[in-house]
Amino acid sequence: MNMKKTDVLKDTVKHIDIKAFDSTPIIDSMRDMAFTSRDTAVATDVFNRMINDTECSNFLTLAGSTSAGGCMQVYVDMVKHNMVDAIVATGASIVDMDFLEALGFNHYKGSPYANDKELRELYIDRIYDTYIDEEELQVCDMTVNEIANTLEPRPYSSREFIREMGRYLTKHATKNNSLIQTCYEKGVPIFCPAFSDSSAGFGLVKHQWDNPEKHVSIDSVKDFLELTKVKMAAETTGIFMVGGGVPKNFIQDTVICAEILGKDVPMHKYAVQITVADARDGACSSSTLKEAASWGKVDTVYEQMVYAEATSVLPLIASYVYHKGDWKKRKAHEYGRKLDEKVI
Repeated sequence: MNMKKTDVLKDTVKHIDIKAFDSTPIIDSMRDMAFTSRDTAVATDVFNRMINDTECSNFLTLAGSTSAGGCMQVYVDMVKHNMVDAIVATGASIVDMDFLEALGFNHYKGSPYANDKELRELYIDRIYDTYIDEEELQVCDMTVNEIANTLEPRPYSSREFIREMGRYLTKHATKNNSLIQTCYEKGVPIFCPAFSDSSAGFGLVKHQWDNPEKHVSIDSVKDFLELTKVKMAAETTGIFMVGGGVPKNFIQDTVICAEILGKDVPMHKYAVQITVADARDGACSSSTLKEAASWGKVDTVYEQMVYAEATSVLPLIASYVYHKGDWKKRKAHEYGRKLDEKVI
């Protein structure tokens, strides 16, 4: 094989800017259409209700590879413009994608029809039609290891560790507009209940290998408790879910967890999920939103499923809400700081 890595990794993925265009006319037109278009318009209206409900705290959940696929700036803008009060995500969304770019690296345009054996020889990882330089990803691994080595050896929730990643980026970031750093500066907590299932896992394993007696570990039960504390403090809540998986179930389960702790909290009042998963085999990443009502997790007054690949509809929804401007009236809850200060 004569191809060089630089021949393959040359066209970077560009992140869409919801501030640069106003999708209001498109969403307003979709409201009078059918199928996925109308579902998208209804989901937008539900999300805007979440923004306008002064008693509501909003959770964003992320699964899948939309951050690598060009939606990273969408999430940053949702946090910067006070649409989101807490995030629950896969480790890959936060570490392999966002933290990687904060360190100065990129995701690259690729092809789903590439020869994957050749990519492996070049040390290039593929996410459908997107490439990552494995050598750069290993820098990400070792940076996580470096951060762990500076911390007091004890169990941390993923939120606490990601907070330290945000603190690190304030001094060392090449790209100062990452989701991790923005959330750190805004006091918005990020939870990754399966944190080790990511680039962070390799760095933390290296840290524990080098420090077998005293080391940092991740306590997923503490994650669950902290997130439930946020739900109990917030009471009225809305969830905006991109994909499904562990993040979706984790945030929904806070209602049940609060009940187990003897606290009577309402079901999530608002819910939107963008997914391509099917529900007929009992999947859809832990059920449709209507099915979740039977578990006492989600109310069904303001809920909408959107069956679409998220990069195709998410920017339209977020741009509409941004340009409506109702987020300007919301107060910042700063749940991350409240957890640190133990006031919730």
